[in-house]
Amino acid sequence: MTKSFGAVQAVRGIDLELEQGEIVAFLGPNGAGKTTTIDMVLGLSAPSSGEVDVLGLQPRQAIARGLVSAVMQSGGLLKDLTVKETVRYTASLFADTTPVGEVMDRAGITAIADRKVRKCSGGEQQRLRFAMALLPDPALLLLDEPTTGMDVEGRRAFWSAIRGDAEHGRTVLFATHYLDEADQYADRIVLISQGRIVADGTGSEIRALASGRTVRALLPDADVAALSALGGVDGVEVRGDTVIVHALDSDVVARYLLTETAARELEITSHGLEDAFLSLTGQPRTATLEDAA
Repeated sequence: MTKSFGAVQAVRGIDLELEQGEIVAFLGPNGAGKTTTIDMVLGLSAPSSGEVDVLGLQPRQAIARGLVSAVMQSGGLLKDLTVKETVRYTASLFADTTPVGEVMDRAGITAIADRKVRKCSGGEQQRLRFAMALLPDPALLLLDEPTTGMDVEGRRAFWSAIRGDAEHGRTVLFATHYLDEADQYADRIVLISQGRIVADGTGSEIRALASGRTVRALLPDADVAALSALGGVDGVEVRGDTVIVHALDSDVVARYLLTETAARELEITSHGLEDAFLSLTGQPRTATLEDAA
């Protein structure tokens, strides 16, 4: 499918199929077309060409039947209601829902049931949105930065609940700027850039697409120009007394550092998901994860 806004092509041709019970990470830099694609899946906009099929139905039909839910990063909450009142009110909008107590337990918010929404932390509000999304027992769950504001324990509990849902057949598509979350919890990673899919596979398959290795060493006053001139080097970073070299041939870099400089504590590592992300989407290595996602 494609989607254009006047002369701007937000989605240039995406062909994507999700299987029942999959947990899929949807990653890409700002402006890649992630939000536009999700909006079309939710029926908030129509593609300029192509079709969107959600569980054999048009998006709006699937949503009207309670087959699709979304957890967005912000909005959708009434600050003067308590947590439990919010879930109960949302449940009243559906003809048939999962019991309120059950979704609150699964979202980990039972202990704060009587707390006003305005007094909840960002992570607690996100878990509240998750509970609301679970009410119609959707077959497809869309998550936009689902663990923003959660602490480590909250993130772990959240993903444990998501994994349990997937094992019972629920499909989950999520966007996140935590690349470690995508690597650890997704069955599959779909990487898009400039409105097109540039990679689609497991975390290990995506990492394998980033050729080369990273050489890291302690080297005060590193000669960046000399390192950059070595064969196969495609990037040099200096962070305090640490120099980080991204290269196709790590042996050349290591030999130079050990024989021509005073470098110590040298480490050589294979490229990770972040390296693959930056390489496949054409992002500069100085980009932060928040910028990149």
